[in-house]
Amino acid sequence: MLLSLLLAHCRRELARVPDAAPSEAEILVSRVTGIPRGRLFLLGGEETGDAAGRLAPLLARRAAGEPLQYLLGGWDFYGREFLLTRDTLIPRPETEGLAERALEVLRRKGAGFSLALDVGTGSGAIAVTLAAEVPGARVVATDVSPGALRAARGNAERHGVASRVGFVLCDAYSALKCGGRFDVVVSNPPYVADGEWACLSPAIRGFEPPGALLGGPDGLSVLRRLAAGADGLLAPGGELWCEIGASQGAATGSLPCGSLRFLGVFRDLAGRDRYAGWEKPGQER
Repeated sequence: MLLSLLLAHCRRELARVPDAAPSEAEILVSRVTGIPRGRLFLLGGEETGDAAGRLAPLLARRAAGEPLQYLLGGWDFYGREFLLTRDTLIPRPETEGLAERALEVLRRKGAGFSLALDVGTGSGAIAVTLAAEVPGARVVATDVSPGALRAARGNAERHGVASRVGFVLCDAYSALKCGGRFDVVVSNPPYVADGEWACLSPAIRGFEPPGALLGGPDGLSVLRRLAAGADGLLAPGGELWCEIGASQGAATGSLPCGSLRFLGVFRDLAGRDRYAGWEKPGQER
């Protein structure tokens, strides 16, 4: 089949998928042919061999509602591709803003040693990004899911930071007993309230791990634990940064947080409340 015809066929099939983005046809055809997206139109007259056979099962999975990111087995985060499994959430653009908040804390320490804790690391997107962007950083990454930790370790190896990221199988409560004096604790915790589950898209409910999404009756059970317990983990001057739901800003500001100073709730690029920060009083190390 000619490349142009394969692309047209993919577009027709994806037009039947309610949540498929216009760019998905190019992404999938590029994947099965190995031709960069920018050259698909230039090479429309090229024969694609058995690419149509490789495309068919991907289209079937997409038609069944499976997100594109799981079909591809990876997705971009902060300029790097992270391999994904069904044990990991799909990295989202707004979480890049959370990583940037944590990076700001580490960068203020300069070129020396710094220590970070990523609670609920999932694919390792935040932990690996911190280690890759700050050469002096050491990161402890925790998760309750063995499958997620396997994926995170693989991504740390893929991006050359495995020697500076340690992985620990534990829940959020146990993570608060990690020891060490962290310059930053960062987490994208489960923050979907139980009653909001039915309102999520079928692609999320059907394919992403519920344990990484559901945060109890009000969505704040893990965040509440982190805010209350981070005081004992942070070095003086250290900071806690967490992603929150768009409707949780007011409630987040009233969470018990020990001696930590609440820095406020900050918005993502879409203008929604998305990041909450706390600081431990005192001088940095």
